[in-house]
Amino acid sequence: MEIILLERIERLGQMGDVVNVKNGYARNYLFPQHKALRKTADNLKLFEAKRKEYEAINAKLKAEAEELAKKMANLSVTIIRQAAETGQLYGSVTGRDICDAIAEAGFKVERRQIEITSAFKVMGIFDVEVALHPDVRQTVRVVIARSEAEAKKVVEKKKAAAKKAKAEEKAEAPVAEKAEEAKAE
Repeated sequence: MEIILLERIERLGQMGDVVNVKNGYARNYLFPQHKALRKTADNLKLFEAKRKEYEAINAKLKAEAEELAKKMANLSVTIIRQAAETGQLYGSVTGRDICDAIAEAGFKVERRQIEITSAFKVMGIFDVEVALHPDVRQTVRVVIARSEAEAKKVVEKKKAAAKKAKAEEKAEAPVAEKAEEAKAE
């Protein structure tokens, strides 16, 4: 089925593109979400007549998403779950759980905006992408632990490891430069 996109859709096309998609995808997702129109002569004329309106709406949504992304910069959420001594969770942490934790932090996002490939089944620190708009993404740090105290300990441990790695990198840089100079001679 050929359709006209009313907004940018990742891996499909830009606003105004005429693309060919499967019937079910168009009928069940794109049309009900008002993301596309069926390609007909009348709809092409309608789209061209309203193109400026669609672009203005899209620009407004993108600006709102960018503003939210700035507010969400460096956001870290903690999810408390029961786990075995090995760090294996009794259950899992899904996109819904992450969405709820972000909402508790004071930001409104939908579950479908959370981009994870599979549920988390172990404790730890994970970076999760939140698609606020097709052009705007923000990374949120998710800490999964047994308690708040343990979560703080894990975060401090990770920060200390990052500082140590950075210090080692700085110490190795002059050694690497001297080795390169020796090879050049």
